[in-house]
Amino acid sequence: MIITGGPGSGKSVIALSLLGEVSERGYSVLHATGSRSFTETMRRVVAKGSTRMKAMFKYFNNFMAAKPNDLDVLICDEAHRIRETSENRFTRSAQRTGRPQVDELIHAARVPVFLLDEHQVVRPGEMGRVADITAYAQSLGLAVHQVDLDAQFRCGGSRKYEEWVLRLLGLDGEAPEVWKGDDHFAVSLTESPYELEAQLRAWLAAGYSARITAGFCWPWSSPNGDDSLVADVRIGDWARPWNVKGDRAVGNAPASALWASAPGGFEQVGCVYTAQGFEYDWNGVIFGPDLVYRDGRLVTVRSASKDPALTRKGVSDEQADQLIRNTYKVLLTRGMMGTAVYSVDPETQEFLSGLVTM
Repeated sequence: MIITGGPGSGKSVIALSLLGEVSERGYSVLHATGSRSFTETMRRVVAKGSTRMKAMFKYFNNFMAAKPNDLDVLICDEAHRIRETSENRFTRSAQRTGRPQVDELIHAARVPVFLLDEHQVVRPGEMGRVADITAYAQSLGLAVHQVDLDAQFRCGGSRKYEEWVLRLLGLDGEAPEVWKGDDHFAVSLTESPYELEAQLRAWLAAGYSARITAGFCWPWSSPNGDDSLVADVRIGDWARPWNVKGDRAVGNAPASALWASAPGGFEQVGCVYTAQGFEYDWNGVIFGPDLVYRDGRLVTVRSASKDPALTRKGVSDEQADQLIRNTYKVLLTRGMMGTAVYSVDPETQEFLSGLVTM
């Protein structure tokens, strides 16, 4: 099964409902993702301390040695994050076979279920696309059933806004257009990072969830010696730290995996790797210098990115362009009630002002 849908279309709601329903009927079932933040949040929030339930949430690379059809159902949530292979620098030499990760996942269960959004591929080596999964399954003689959620189910957010974002970023082949509004979703352009933060902080004070994210265009330092975070994201005299790097809270800042959901996360700027897979009521996005408006269109500037994944050899400029655009697609579509944006680049800010009312 392949289930596709954009942000807010209900993929993870369906994944968790399916996990519970299949388990209650007595079938063997596990939930897996390629995201540490997402999996750790599921173990903490959904499992609620239950050792048995925690064990139901796995990672894609946990199935390298799985026996064929060992499970009845394997639910692969956030399947756009499937890698070419499960191997990494810690993999033992005996397991270094080059076997595709999708092969491991397909063979691990009688019914593998993949839930994905192709526009959320943000790292080199991620290959969770409908065509790739379908082709591989069919090469094994397996039938593939696909369901598109976009036309059937919305659990929040705005389909009109998602389409506007796709046009803005040039991801659907159409030209950007003016935001014409949606009764269920608010979009605004702020004049400074101070205004962006103030706007979201007001919603937070009113009892809503809110977070600020940014393109990966600033260094990401380790904590100071006094266990405080470095304010790496600097725009003029406004400065805030990135979310915590690791699994341990730093002061009042939650661990990386819990940035989107735990108290204290608003005080740090989130990156795509901690925001992906999560949603909050109000969303703030800072456009960095890696995506700017020039000569009538938005263009990517790979050299402005500080993302180590884009600086390594073997990643072409074309791939980097797609990954940067997908990154902003993820960041811009985390809000369920509204999104506020700001660009550090004056020409880009002016371009956005022609599309969104301040």
